[in-house]
Amino acid sequence: MLEQTIDFIKPSGVRTGIERWSVDAIVTLFELPFSDLIYRAQTVHRAHFDPNAVQVSTLLSIKTGGCSEDCGYCPQSARYQTGVENEELMALDEVVSAARAARDSGASRFCMGAAWRGPKQRDLEPVLKMIQQVKALGLETCATLGMLKEGQAEQLKQAGLDYYNHNLDTAPEFYGEVISTRTYQDRLETLDRVRDVGINVCCGGIVGMGESRSQRAGLLAQLANMEQPPESVPINLLTQVEGTPLAGTEALDAFEFVRTIAAARITMPHSSVRLSAGRTGMSDEMQALCFIAGANSIFYGEKLLTTGNPDVERDRALFAKLGIKGMN
Repeated sequence: MLEQTIDFIKPSGVRTGIERWSVDAIVTLFELPFSDLIYRAQTVHRAHFDPNAVQVSTLLSIKTGGCSEDCGYCPQSARYQTGVENEELMALDEVVSAARAARDSGASRFCMGAAWRGPKQRDLEPVLKMIQQVKALGLETCATLGMLKEGQAEQLKQAGLDYYNHNLDTAPEFYGEVISTRTYQDRLETLDRVRDVGINVCCGGIVGMGESRSQRAGLLAQLANMEQPPESVPINLLTQVEGTPLAGTEALDAFEFVRTIAAARITMPHSSVRLSAGRTGMSDEMQALCFIAGANSIFYGEKLLTTGNPDVERDRALFAKLGIKGMN
């Protein structure tokens, strides 16, 4: 058995002694022969999901640039010169129009992202109206707005928010190499607030930032060992943007990325595993391997916040080649 009992400290500090995935056990998964790892991941995937169905989401940046954080990968940080222009919060009708277009193009979930450290109440109020109107279009709603204060998750829930995205980004021991302006505990506390009010959690991370294989395993252990693993787990491949501190990082091997997807699928069998940032640089063959390894969700459309994303027609053509259908 690769699983073993370990103590995992939840954000609240309460220990549990149920079966958990240790970092060493996940590293052992990574070290399996590639075909054995993929076979195991595909077996787990088929036990819980339709292997030929992929959930499709669209992500819209509703407020771009000017973020005060220093995340080393992010072109929206005000600390870096990346060519990203600061933009005010989009108007309600613009957001609803974009959501309608996303729905008509086959998306079933519409995600709204704002480059804030965390929303002030005056920021949150127009976003609540966006959530209500996007929900009225028949779409699932998702938001990523940064850290939430007490009471804000409740307001998002009341507006009809289905998912809140707040990534851990990487393993705790590598986190300080990437970000200094918010702590790991800050992220866990926001996730607690979201979970406590009954909003689904979308939480994953970024690989290819210079972390070790053990640290990639450490990220997956944090996610898999949550009291309730995230319903949606985005696995991002670093998109290097000139002007950010992580520009020039050695690119992650494609097979290592696929191994990360497979390990995520095995350790979180009930979660949707999403191919997120970095798909622009992936060949059709690499994406196909990711789907075989257990990925069953993608972001759809031309942009992923401020960086490129495969366009809709390329995704449709790939789905047709693979016999994949969109998941409602």
